[in-house]
Amino acid sequence: MNPALIDPLGRRHTQLRLSLTERCTLRCTYCMPAEGLDWTPNRLLLTTDELERVAALFVGMGVNKVRLTGGEPLARKDAVEVARRIGAMGGVQGLAMTTNGLALEKHLPALDEAGVTQITLSLDTLRDDRFRTLTRRDGLDRVLGAMEAALARGYGVGTGRPLKINVVVLRNEEASGGSVGNDDEVQDLAALALRYPVEVRFIEWMPFAGLGWEKSALVPWTETHARIEDAHGPLAPREDAPDSTSRTFTFARGGPGRVGFIASMSAPFCRGCTRLRVTADGALKVCLFGSAEVSLRDAMREGATDDDLRALVAGAVARKKPAHDGQTISLDALASGANANRSMIAIGG
Repeated sequence: MNPALIDPLGRRHTQLRLSLTERCTLRCTYCMPAEGLDWTPNRLLLTTDELERVAALFVGMGVNKVRLTGGEPLARKDAVEVARRIGAMGGVQGLAMTTNGLALEKHLPALDEAGVTQITLSLDTLRDDRFRTLTRRDGLDRVLGAMEAALARGYGVGTGRPLKINVVVLRNEEASGGSVGNDDEVQDLAALALRYPVEVRFIEWMPFAGLGWEKSALVPWTETHARIEDAHGPLAPREDAPDSTSRTFTFARGGPGRVGFIASMSAPFCRGCTRLRVTADGALKVCLFGSAEVSLRDAMREGATDDDLRALVAGAVARKKPAHDGQTISLDALASGANANRSMIAIGG
């Protein structure tokens, strides 16, 4: 294996998050600024061939899992074709997609045939009115329909083709006239894993440019965990992989699914990080919270060879900091550095 993807801390990078588009069909309050974004012109986004070349480059350097993200990846017309090309690459052991689910059901057969081995759905509430408030759009029934369709297609916990549900947890202050959140629904959302073979993952809200992140809205994973145990009984910890972003648990009372907690803010997992990101406009980011970027798009369009690109990637990985782009791991430090970074939707999850 090419040692170029091993950073100074000895972390071997085997996962690539490849964003297909900045655009999204939802306007989630925790992800996109209320005033919207100035979208990157299409001519500056990676083409289908460039996406394939980037994916092949990283796979050749040791990446074995690729996740297609956005924005909403299915908002891009050639998303299935991109998935097909990457799924056919030798060395790709897992091809995942993170989606808001609005268009998933109609594309699901084609994505399955293209080789998508894991689907992650974003679902932050089970209430129609709150879905409209949090996403600024309608569509809860379509997301739930997509979950059912994926299960019927054979995705799910224990199948080797996981189906995960991502929940960003926000503190709900409606009763006091404050912001609308969803932490009062974590028990109901966790109950999906008691009914279906899904992994429901509760994610701490992270600060990014333009989102008005506030410490008071952050719900630490320990609080969410305690609420779920209060409602559903003890949770039994699983043995997670060293590079896992999620602490996962099964229900002691039984159930086909499980729950997970992604504690990016209160208990960062940087030491085990094996992930790299390429934005829709071709910028390599070695750290989600870091503002440093290397433009693979510009290099390709200026005639760079694959050896040139490998050198750029190797150099970026060699500069990767031990944690959160070298920032002190504290809520205040991360929040203060957010405005130097892109908005989350422009990075790609």
